[in-house]
Amino acid sequence: MLYIVQELCFHSDLSLTSGLEGQYSDFMAEYLCSERVVLTCFSCFDLMAQDDLNLMVEANLEAYRLSISWSRLIPNGRGAVNPKGLQYYNNIIDELVKNGIQVHVMLYQLDLPQVLEDEYGGWLSPRILEDFKAYADVCFREFGDRVSHWITIDEPNVASLGSYDTAQLAPGHCSDPFGIRKCTIGNSSVEPYIAVHHMLLAHASVTRLYREKYQVTGKGVIGISVYTFWTYPLTNSTVDLEATKRCQDFTFNWILRPLVFGDYPQVMKKIVGSRLPSFTKAQSEDVKGSLDFIGMNHYYSLYVNDRPLGKGTRDYIADMSVYYRGSKTDPPAGKGAPTSVGNDPQGLRFMVQYLQETYGNLPIYILENGFGSSNDTLHDNDRIDYLKSYIGSILTALRNGANVKGYFVWSFVDVFEYLSGYGQSYGLYRVDFADETRPRQARLSARWYSDFLKNKNEMDVQTKFAMAAESRAQQ
Repeated sequence: MLYIVQELCFHSDLSLTSGLEGQYSDFMAEYLCSERVVLTCFSCFDLMAQDDLNLMVEANLEAYRLSISWSRLIPNGRGAVNPKGLQYYNNIIDELVKNGIQVHVMLYQLDLPQVLEDEYGGWLSPRILEDFKAYADVCFREFGDRVSHWITIDEPNVASLGSYDTAQLAPGHCSDPFGIRKCTIGNSSVEPYIAVHHMLLAHASVTRLYREKYQVTGKGVIGISVYTFWTYPLTNSTVDLEATKRCQDFTFNWILRPLVFGDYPQVMKKIVGSRLPSFTKAQSEDVKGSLDFIGMNHYYSLYVNDRPLGKGTRDYIADMSVYYRGSKTDPPAGKGAPTSVGNDPQGLRFMVQYLQETYGNLPIYILENGFGSSNDTLHDNDRIDYLKSYIGSILTALRNGANVKGYFVWSFVDVFEYLSGYGQSYGLYRVDFADETRPRQARLSARWYSDFLKNKNEMDVQTKFAMAAESRAQQ
């Protein structure tokens, strides 16, 4: 069945919806608190679960993505399941299903149980493979009759960089001079690659478990989430064109190429050398083809130009050997992405097209896309313009044959962001964190998005956008 939208087609299983971050474990909480980050609430969803579910129904959400906290479900990382944690997630999933909202579950979102970090170093040890598989087995067994979409790991490319190279995320590993702070533990030249290697093997192991034991009865699909941004060469020079391709290989192809084709990009193997773990023949066969879909998080595009490869000790960033810019006229950024980037909806379309051409048109779910602002206003016209343009680019991609199955706005309500805390708001609904009851208020974007979802099957895009703009102007 197809929903016709002017010349464009929505597949009946294309979900346009919203997401909310999961709970933080002691592992993340301990690290953030040690850095003197003010945490007034770890889980706003804990406090307002039923009210938020009511808002989702009112907003016409078709699907919802939530994260399971490994620490909440299995506090010791392995062994006994916490019955209260199990009941908590069962209640949420039951309510979503009861209200006709499709459930998408993220198994891991930077919330490793502290005990596993203390015992063997978490993702730096192959011992985590069995523990993660056992945890996933519990989730599949307990929730698989109601959950149709599973995401194993959120953004392994970003998690490894922030956790084991720059020390922006827990457990805060780095080595001089690469971290953003002085670290007492870590090796920025090696650990990011080791962590991702184990994440890929863990993903493959869990995927095999699901396919062999649960997929037939659960009738679900399983994939992974990758952080993406589109890249433009700063100039048409050969070195900048090569730098752009190298950047793609070091960011999202680092994760996706092994999971589709069984090995890392050739340029990574050449530059990183022995610091990049290699797959055995059996491991390569295991990871190859271990995706039912590609989950992508996408917010912006960047300009890239060549940076000479250093001769001394290098970290992951130096191995990539590129400079980032938010625009052609900006100076090159320092570590990481530029702090100021413009909206580039066509970049999302280019990104989808690239994945389609490179990975055989696997189904794609856009698991995060949204607009962050330090302005706490309810009149978030900038967010509406952002969502309108990015959703429009997806419609163009669909018209061109892209296999996009779902789109999730980040985020449904304001949440604690890993890097900016409460300093940036992404929510369609404002949360007053100064009030202990955490009241929600609908921003204009919430009303616009709700109207969009309500009418997406009934009218053409131009009419729909015009009505939303008129409604916005009258408020």
